[in-house]
Amino acid sequence: MKTLKRLAAAVSVTAGLAMAGQAANAESVLRVAMTAGDIPIVIGQPDQGFEGYRFVGYNLYDTLTLWDLSQGETAADIKPGLATSWKIDPNDNKRWLITLREGVKWHDGCDFVPEDVVWNFERISKEDAPQFNVKQFGMIRNRTGNIDKVEVLGDHDIAIVTKTPDALFPYQLSYWYMISKCRLTELNNDYEAYANAPSGTGPYKFDKIVPQERLELVKNEGYWDKGRVPKHDRLVLIPMPEATTRAAALLSGEVDFIEAPSPDTIPRLESAGMQIVTRAYPHNWSYQLNFVDGNFKHKEVRQAANYALNRPEVKALLNGYMVEGYTNVPPSTPYHGTPSVKYEYNPEKATELLKSVDCYPCKITLAISTSGSGQMQPLPMNELVKSQLDAAGFETELKVMDWNALLDVGRPGREKNPDIDGINISRALQDPFSALIRHVYTKQHAPKGSNWGHYSNPEVDALIDEIYLAFDPAVRLEKLTKLHELMVEEATLLWVAHDVNPRALAPNVKGFVQAQSWFQDLTPIVVE
Repeated sequence: MKTLKRLAAAVSVTAGLAMAGQAANAESVLRVAMTAGDIPIVIGQPDQGFEGYRFVGYNLYDTLTLWDLSQGETAADIKPGLATSWKIDPNDNKRWLITLREGVKWHDGCDFVPEDVVWNFERISKEDAPQFNVKQFGMIRNRTGNIDKVEVLGDHDIAIVTKTPDALFPYQLSYWYMISKCRLTELNNDYEAYANAPSGTGPYKFDKIVPQERLELVKNEGYWDKGRVPKHDRLVLIPMPEATTRAAALLSGEVDFIEAPSPDTIPRLESAGMQIVTRAYPHNWSYQLNFVDGNFKHKEVRQAANYALNRPEVKALLNGYMVEGYTNVPPSTPYHGTPSVKYEYNPEKATELLKSVDCYPCKITLAISTSGSGQMQPLPMNELVKSQLDAAGFETELKVMDWNALLDVGRPGREKNPDIDGINISRALQDPFSALIRHVYTKQHAPKGSNWGHYSNPEVDALIDEIYLAFDPAVRLEKLTKLHELMVEEATLLWVAHDVNPRALAPNVKGFVQAQSWFQDLTPIVVE
């Protein structure tokens, strides 16, 4: 009965999509079912977690540096975007000299000029600027908070000056979306009006939005990167948080591409001729811990939780669609190193560690979501983790909430929710800052940064300071490796799985290459 109800819901949810498809018969249309609970906002930095960045931000807008998503054999790295080159000023290690791409136009027809970068910086940093948006400021400040100023040097050149030296800064530029000064100014800096007519420089243009149902983008024929002009006419993005609904929508022909099918539906999808695409990529399903208020302030309790987990059992739950997570980054990562401990399943050792700090049974509360961006299969996975923790001596309470509610727990940090000991927000590990630094640097304590649980360790902070000064890649790699090894030894997270992100595509969808990246390029897709 439960399955029938879910399928009935799927039919209801996708009824409108069928109408969209019929209306667009003359077009080539790619319809994507996202795991997001709602349509991400379109005013620059998206919400709905990083899935908003993947599907809305990266298609509607551009950043100064982009990700090379053209192949899936090796992990993606950054490449030129709206900036064609960048280098540190040889006389000032806080000043990045950047050359901007010539000939780029906004979707509204205006030219992309250096002053646009200055204006975009002020919109997320200068409170008295007419274009300042406090929500956008909060959503990107962990990436742009180290920018002191942006200077125009010429027709196509700028300098970005950071407050402190930052050898990793070019990576941060890949998350900062540029929006059109022309369009927002024309709308008197009214972001509600702009949300109905956003303008970027990306490979797709905004067409229309049906609240809580779908966002429709169309091909940008004039995109500056001719190799990424979409090979379909229209991209329809649909929020569909329930995995069964997504699978039903694909089977019924209402959508062409779904994120994260549940493992138990994959055989049914394959038997119906659907393509299953999967590949390891830098993304963790783990728990960020509270290092101040509760029992995870003890290293022994953190290590005990990691020893208590039977990860092969979690992998079996997912029919093999994960890599067991014993460390923060997958072993193939250049800075994985050789941590001195490995948290293989050992419940006896977990119990011993809990008793060593008089925490037995050891009460913990974990905040989890019912669905969400990159959350894999959160409910069954969390239930299994809870049972494994409790078997070793924990007394675990799961606080279940929707995705945006969990993000609201995550952004302000542990101070707003001291009763919560851990949050299950999956994390992309695209770059060294995202993978390592933001979780453990004292200067990244939330709400300013992403160190939710306020981990603080002078040895770790000193090492990170050295990383930011390491403009020599070889020296930087050595220090990043040491940092990762320290994080594992300190059990700074509760690690469960490295995601392999299965996707399911209809048989007539061709040309998709799954990159080893959180971001994916939809532009090469042909819908036959």
